Parts: sequence; C-alpha cells; structure tokens
Amino acid sequence: MKYNQLGSSGISVSEICLGTMTWGIQNTQQDADAQMSLALDSGINVMDTAEMYPVPPNAPTYADTERTIGNWLSRHQSKREKLVIMSKIAGGGISWIRDGAGITEQAISSSIDASLKRLQTDYIDVYQLHWPNRPTPHFGKQWVGMTNPTQIDKEHEIHQMRGIVLALGEAIKAGKIRHWGLSDDTPWGIHTFLTLCDEANVPRPVSIQNEFSLLHAKDWPYLIEMCHLEDIAYLPWSPLATGMLSGKYQNGARPEGSRWTYVQRQGLFRDTEMANEATAHYANIARKEGISPAQLALAWCKNVPGVSSTIIGATSTAQLQENIEAFSKVLSAEATEAIDRTLQRYPLAF
Repeated sequence: MKYNQLGSSGISVSEICLGTMTWGIQNTQQDADAQMSLALDSGINVMDTAEMYPVPPNAPTYADTERTIGNWLSRHQSKREKLVIMSKIAGGGISWIRDGAGITEQAISSSIDASLKRLQTDYIDVYQLHWPNRPTPHFGKQWVGMTNPTQIDKEHEIHQMRGIVLALGEAIKAGKIRHWGLSDDTPWGIHTFLTLCDEANVPRPVSIQNEFSLLHAKDWPYLIEMCHLEDIAYLPWSPLATGMLSGKYQNGARPEGSRWTYVQRQGLFRDTEMANEATAHYANIARKEGISPAQLALAWCKNVPGVSSTIIGATSTAQLQENIEAFSKVLSAEATEAIDRTLQRYPLAF
C-alpha cells in the first residue's frame, strides 16, 4: 500500500480511503465489520463517513453509518489511534437535519458533539463541510445556466464562512477535531476559506472531497492545481460514478440490491446517453487490458497528478477486494492512450 501526506496535516494516509455510506441500508453491521477487517489487512488507514449517511438519505436511517462505525470502534479501541476518521456536517436542504438549515457557527459545535457520541470516539481526525451554503456547480449542476454566480451575495457568504472558520478553530482548540476539510466546493470557496483562516489564525483546511471520475473530470486541472499548490489533499469521491463505470448498469441493467434500485438513486443525473457510451468504451479498454472496468477506472484515478487518496466503497467484500486490487494495477501505454482519447471525447459525460 502506498501512503501520501494529507495536505498540510502531517498525517500519512493510504492511497485508498474506505467509503462507508452504504453502511446502514445496503450493508449491515456484520458487513461493515467484514469490510473493516479487509481494509485494515490491506493497509487502508483512512475512512470517510458523514452525519447524513447512509445513502440514500432518509429520516429513519439518519446517522446510522456513524453509529455502525461507533459500534466497531467500541470493540476495537486499540486500533483507534492508527485510523484516520473523517466525517462531515451536512449542508442545507435536508429537512430532518437541523430543519434543513445550512452550516452555521452554532451548528458546527452541536454537530461535532453528536458525531463524537455516535462514533464513540473522543476526536475526529478530519471534520469536513459536506457542501457549501451557497449554490455551487456540483451534483450535476455544472452546466451553463444551472447556477448563477451573479445572484450570490458575496459579503453574506463571507460572513457565514468567517463564523464557520472560527467555530472550527474552537473545535480544534478543544481537541474535538484535529483538522478540517471541505467537500463539494470550488476554487473561490477554497480561496476564501484560506484567506479567512489566515486572518483569524485558524488552521487551514487540509483536504477537499469532490466528485471525480472518468465520466466527470471537471476539476482537472484547475481546482486540482490549486489544491496541490496550496497543500490541500484532493480526495475523489465516486470514482466509479456511483457504480456506473463498473459496467453493471449497461443496457438498462439494474442488479438486485444495487444503488440504482433505490429511490432517489435511480441513475439521478448520471444516467445519460453520453455516460453509457463512454462506459462502453472504457469497458472495452478494460477487457483488452485484462482487468475489470472498475479496476481500470480506479487505476486511472489514482494516477491523476494531485490525487492524494481515492474514496472507494462497496456492498460486498468481493467488490471491495476487486477495488483494492485496482491500485496495484499498472496500465499499459496502449490502455492509457485509449483512455486519453475517450476522456477527450467524453470529458463530462453527465
């Protein structure tokens, strides 16, 4: 297993981050225990969760993923110090989480306390802002006209962000979190948080999680360049495009128990004609390379300059093992060239 520095944190993390958002709906506690065992045996030392998980988000299972992790931690306390646990505070728009309100200075403190209790730990290694309060070009909203920066009240946003930074600084001083990070943000968001941190003498964010895959490469190279030069770890989430790049949803297939069979997750904005065409091309490259389509997509992602740790999830240990093995694959020159040609043709397939 290869390890990289997590931005400016001084923490060394495995190039694979274990994603856990299926734990609580698609996966049981027993499943989670098995995945943790496999991950640790493989050298993975970082895992990602969120108060919103599991996905698809709903009130009855709200925060059950953190509870599942807490259950495991309560039985494996000796392993806590060797783990890097990342969690996230939800942004606005979810009615059963703080009545749908956005992230505020007050919400930071109460949400951290709630996560610590569920996780059964004294501290969170990296606490992240799941998405910004302002509208941003994420979750399929990157196309022209879907967001409008001229309608954003800049001073209001900066005022909110300043409060968030101060609250995170207090949480770090109290030892409740060791570092903090971003998720689903933009270069302006990163820049503004860096400026506010410097002004308030609060530690800078050490990482950012954004959606990034062969079907959704909008962060390359601009945002990733900024992250690297500002010492912020870039952590791709959904490197398999919610499983699409595995090929399992081709030709309208919906395998039993898969994510796209669940309400809210039935392809969402990702099930487009271009995405299906691109996936077919990548699957063909994988066949010629003698690896699975999922392994091709993950092997490509880990090689993108500036990627620190790739977040992978699975609903079975067999899937997790296949995904872990992808990081030891070396793509041939022919495969790399074929991927480049396909990516140039479909840089944003959804």
